[in-house]
Amino acid sequence: MSQEKTRFLSYICPRCRQSVIVEKDVFALAASPTRIQCPCGHSELDVEFLPQRVRLKVPCLYCGREHLVSCSSTAFLREKALAFSCAQSGVDCCYVGEEGPVYAATARLEQALDKLEDEGGERGVFLDEMVMEEVLSEIRDIAARDGISCTCGSHSWTFQVNYSSVDLICKECGAQMRIPAGTADDIDDICCKTRLLIRGKENQ
Repeated sequence: MSQEKTRFLSYICPRCRQSVIVEKDVFALAASPTRIQCPCGHSELDVEFLPQRVRLKVPCLYCGREHLVSCSSTAFLREKALAFSCAQSGVDCCYVGEEGPVYAATARLEQALDKLEDEGGERGVFLDEMVMEEVLSEIRDIAARDGISCTCGSHSWTFQVNYSSVDLICKECGAQMRIPAGTADDIDDICCKTRLLIRGKENQ
């Protein structure tokens, strides 16, 4: 992973329900706290660089609250895409990373939220139980071929099932990889994969 000169950040405004995606220069982000406001003026994403870490205050469309989340400075500056989730629902609420992955992740989140609204806001165990079952089945198949590993060198991992995603977690270094599991596109994405590589400490 190479360090980029800019970072893309995105979230969906809880008030107007529009996606807010902006490109920011990393030096400007590091120089002083940054506030990214929705054009409607009713929500904002705050970003602040701390020693060794970056702290974000993120508005959440699902629960209507603001979440205080953080990650290492290295991950913020180098990862292709970071996802931050609502602790209550497991639904993603913010993405940081490169242009393509951030736009793609935001589009998937929009689809997932549209599906939730189509169902009248009624929440089951998962956003879409059939999609989650298919994604978990694909993960099991890849695991049976020893196709899940971490860049730290470990093949030992565990997982956490969320409302609309699955997190793969390296048991050695603690690095995580998020697998979206909320829409039909998520099934198509993982069906194309024969291996899943968790980006661990070696790449940080």
